[in-house]
Order: sequence, then structure tokens, then C-alpha cells
Amino acid sequence: MPFPIAATTAANAASIGATHSRNAAPHRKNAAQWSRSDSPYQQRTTQRDNPTQLLIKQAVDYLIQQLEAGKSETLTAYLNAMARFHSYSFGNILQIARQRPTATRVAGIRTWNELGRFVKKGEKGIQILAPMTGYRRNRKDADIEQEPQTKPQPVLIGFRAVYVFDVAQTEGADLPEFEHGITGEVGEHRDRLIDFLAQQNIALEFNEKIAPALGVSYGGKIALLPGQSKAEEFVSLVHETAHELLHKAERRTMTTQTVRETEAEAVAFIVGQAVGLEIGSASSDYIQMYAGNATLLAESLEVIQRTASTILRAIRPEEEVAAEQFAAAS
Repeated sequence: MPFPIAATTAANAASIGATHSRNAAPHRKNAAQWSRSDSPYQQRTTQRDNPTQLLIKQAVDYLIQQLEAGKSETLTAYLNAMARFHSYSFGNILQIARQRPTATRVAGIRTWNELGRFVKKGEKGIQILAPMTGYRRNRKDADIEQEPQTKPQPVLIGFRAVYVFDVAQTEGADLPEFEHGITGEVGEHRDRLIDFLAQQNIALEFNEKIAPALGVSYGGKIALLPGQSKAEEFVSLVHETAHELLHKAERRTMTTQTVRETEAEAVAFIVGQAVGLEIGSASSDYIQMYAGNATLLAESLEVIQRTASTILRAIRPEEEVAAEQFAAAS
């Protein structure tokens, strides 16, 4: 069933106290009311100190320009990239989406060659940043004799530009292991998600009394409306799980209800896309609640990506996650 990104209203949210709900009506023309100075995004290292923050700013500024020009497909490309490349860092995901919105599977030349595929002549690589690690000894400890078995710990010393290529830019052996094998079917992902909730001490129940909402999050408990299709039930459950992970602590006090509902809906969109569900496309209404504020938009997109990645790691088979991590590390 089509599932637009901004598909929840405050009116049907059952939002007394700390509750959240999900239904099918869109909301529009809402803006986050909290101050830029209140945002933890402002507390990070400067762009000069951290090149990934510069990439994020450039990507978000580009997104705002595209949305203001009426090109909402750019947002859809960003969210699709979060679904496809959740093993990558947030900044690199935005870089991939900006440079090649149609990318589905990316890897470095060496990885493609090992898989029997080769980059086509004339193809331009997608530039991302790769972390460089090393071993750095503290000057204060230089004269302190270390224990023989103590090994120096690796630390991040900087970043370097590397290039990856989309599968469509390569040719060679088929890659059956890269196929999802799921088209509109939830498969075992539902059971894995329920197991994840149990590990987080979040109870799950089915309750007809929450209608017309499809799901409600109470803080430590999720209620779902019975009778939904398996795909719709799964997406509803992801939406409420996102609330449990995102909006039961200090972030709840820093955002409006509309922001919280849209963030949860975006997480559900990304996770649903990643497991092969057909859930529609993103809406340009998403930008309206930020009134063009790139800082707030960047922060929101980052917590969306991080939460979706957490859920996907919990519900996908270990061998599938390991294959994606191998590709991401190439």
C-alpha cells in the first residue's frame, strides 16, 4: 500500500501525555519552534575541524535549494539512499545521493573486481570520505613505561577522498547475492523486529480501541490496530519503534509533535524500502516544518538515518549485514 512520508496528523495522534500515533492523513505547514542554539547539532566540531560536517552542510543546502525549486524528488533520493546505504556514514550517504541519485549498490573498484565485475570505460566515480586511523601516543605518557601486553589503541587521524561506483556503472558477473528476494513481503523481518522490541523491554499489544490510529506509542509499550495487512502492520510497527527510540528522552522536549511524527514516518519509509516493500515516495512537505533552516534539517535527517540503521541491523540476517559492511569498507 502506498505510504507517503508525511502521513500522520496531530489530530489522530492520541497524543495525551507521552503518546504518539500513526494514521494516514497528511500534515502540512508546520515549523519546528525550538531555537538553533538549543540544537546538539550546534555543539559539534567546526566544519574546518571536521570535513564531514562541511559535506553534510553542502548536501543539505543543495536539498533545500532543490525543494524550494519544487524538485521534491531530491528528498526522495536522499531517503532512498538511507535505505540502501545504511552501512555508510551519514555524510557519505548524502554524498552518494547528491552525486548519483539512482545508485542502488556501490563499492570500490577492488571490491567490484573481486566480485567479477569491472567499471565501464568513461564512468565517473562517486566521491566519498574514508576515515584514516593510526596510533597516536600521548606526550604526557611518553616517559611512562607501558606494560608489555598493552597495545596502543587506533584513533581517527583524518579523512581521505575515495571513489566508489554504482553497480550500473559496472559490467561482468551477475550478483544474485545482492537481490533482496522480498517484494512486498515482510518475511522474517516482523519477527526479528518483535524480538528487538523485547530486548529493549518494549511491550507490544493489539488493541482495537486505538482506532482510527494504526499504532500508538506509550513509552515502553506499543499498541497496534489489529486487521492491518502484514506490510502495513510492519511499517506501523517500525513507525512506533522509531518513536520509542527517538522521542522518549530529551529529544521530545526539543521538537514539535509534527517533527516527531514526520521523523518516525521517515524511519518507516527507509526501513520499508530497505526490506523491499512498496511504500510510495517522499513528500516535499517535509521541508516546510523547518522553514529552510539547514541546521535543523541536517540534524533531523541524521537522527532519522541513525535510527533506521539501528532497526535494520536488528532485523536483517547477519550474512546480509556482513556483506554490506564489507562493501562499505572497500
